[in-house]
Amino acid sequence: MAKNSRAAGGNSHRSRTAQQPAQPEQKPTPRLARDKYFMGIAMAVRERADCIGQKVGAIIVLENHIVSTGYNGTPTKMVNCSDGGCVRCLNREKKYPSGTGYDLCICVHAEQNAIISAARFGISIEGATLYTTTQPCFGCLKEMLQARIRRVYYIHPWASPRDEDQERQYRILMGQFQDGVHRMEIEDPRKNWAIPSHKPATRFVDEHGMEAT
Repeated sequence: MAKNSRAAGGNSHRSRTAQQPAQPEQKPTPRLARDKYFMGIAMAVRERADCIGQKVGAIIVLENHIVSTGYNGTPTKMVNCSDGGCVRCLNREKKYPSGTGYDLCICVHAEQNAIISAARFGISIEGATLYTTTQPCFGCLKEMLQARIRRVYYIHPWASPRDEDQERQYRILMGQFQDGVHRMEIEDPRKNWAIPSHKPATRFVDEHGMEAT
């Protein structure tokens, strides 16, 4: 009888085990798209930016490898913008309205710093893609063309007080990039820090002194 009892007990254990619900299959997390991966790095680079206006980060990518980075701020050995190093940025509310005083601004844009750094270390960027957290201004756009940048991605757009002819000129510049200039839809958790509002809450002034939406 004891032998049969043990056998019955063993069968009961196997029965309980068989009745346990199957565990759902764990699906692997999809990999982040390459363009969003690179833009995420541009946002990380932006953390080093120092400007009373907008903080911007940029990276240059060639053959899926980052070859240069840049963020906006005053030149090397100059007093930081946030410490009063740039007269124009310091007086942007009082003396220099949006879209004016570029010749007095000593802050180097993120895109410019990325291009200059590549040149300084002898790195060719012809055919590269540039990722920047803000849509490039006229100056940065034409410098990218001269450096033979092939494609540009940005997050935040801007709208300057330019007239119809200037707008047409900007569009022509954009049209010269072999693979275009594109806005990327991506969450920016640090937007409020990077884009401080100098205007009503729905408007801001960007790193180029231009009013953006």
